[in-house]
Amino acid sequence: MDQRTEISSLGEFGLIEHLTKNVEIKNSSTLLSVGDDGAVIDHFGRQTVVSSDLLIEGIHFDLSYTPLKHLGYKSVVVNLSDIYAMNATPTQILLNIGFSNRYSLEALDEFYAGVYAACDTYHVDLIGGDTSSSQKGLIISVTAIGEVAPDSYVQRNGAQVNDLICVSGELGSAFLGLTLLEREKKIFEETGAQPNLEGQTNIVGRLLKPEARKDIIEFFSESEIIPTSMIDVSDGLSSDIMHICKQSNVGCVLHEDKFPFNPEAKEFAYKLQLDPTACALSGGEDYELLFTVAQADFEKVKANPAVSIIGYITPENEGKNLITRGGNKHALVAQGWNHIK
Repeated sequence: MDQRTEISSLGEFGLIEHLTKNVEIKNSSTLLSVGDDGAVIDHFGRQTVVSSDLLIEGIHFDLSYTPLKHLGYKSVVVNLSDIYAMNATPTQILLNIGFSNRYSLEALDEFYAGVYAACDTYHVDLIGGDTSSSQKGLIISVTAIGEVAPDSYVQRNGAQVNDLICVSGELGSAFLGLTLLEREKKIFEETGAQPNLEGQTNIVGRLLKPEARKDIIEFFSESEIIPTSMIDVSDGLSSDIMHICKQSNVGCVLHEDKFPFNPEAKEFAYKLQLDPTACALSGGEDYELLFTVAQADFEKVKANPAVSIIGYITPENEGKNLITRGGNKHALVAQGWNHIK
């Protein structure tokens, strides 16, 4: 039988000490870390970017198919993605968790193993946070802190008419992973049959263990590109391009035939009788970077195989449109994931 240590046996300070005893500092900007009333950071003349996210069991994740280690990893990554979406480099995180008495110390150790794995992968320091009991389920709040050269941060409101619309990686895979896992959960609950993930490790991995696009920010720096606007694709392509359009007071044209899909994921979408384009537009949780650049940067962007040019910015009065593979024009509809029901 697996060992189970009740968290109450440690007390709050004992728990924090246990969970953070192996913290190692990676960034020179971290002057004081875990263990005092507050942490101290100094970004040495660079500007500081801060972002925060809340993840609640039953709303943002389902532990019936989400391993705690993966959840810890993802909790960090989704916040780092927001820092990258500002064209900044993440350096520190703060982590707060609330948990019910059904969680053991071993369960929290699993979760934190994922947190530390993400910190190692992205070279960020865990510098503090809080723990608390909750009446129901698991509540996770992460604040990410990053740095950027003075006034090199990128907002959502800088897109200009004729700018190119670009996206990193592949779209729609995480939504397909969610669809598959939800289907198998339902079959298991109704029949007790063991889950059959049909070898779809890519789409399941894209949902359970996403990665943030550190490489794209490094590409911008090396290529001397500063995007005119940027956002991470967390709510679906249609919702996220609409955020850029609204804040920049512009319209857009997206070309369906330019959308980047994983070939296996695309085939699996058809098998599930889903439209890959709909998965990309409305699925969310891809954590790719959606950004606009001036036409002058076309050759640089085109040379990066991790980036797809999927459209261009138009005047606001021309609206927000999708050109289908068949050449038809449709108004974009925001049908992204809404966390508030």
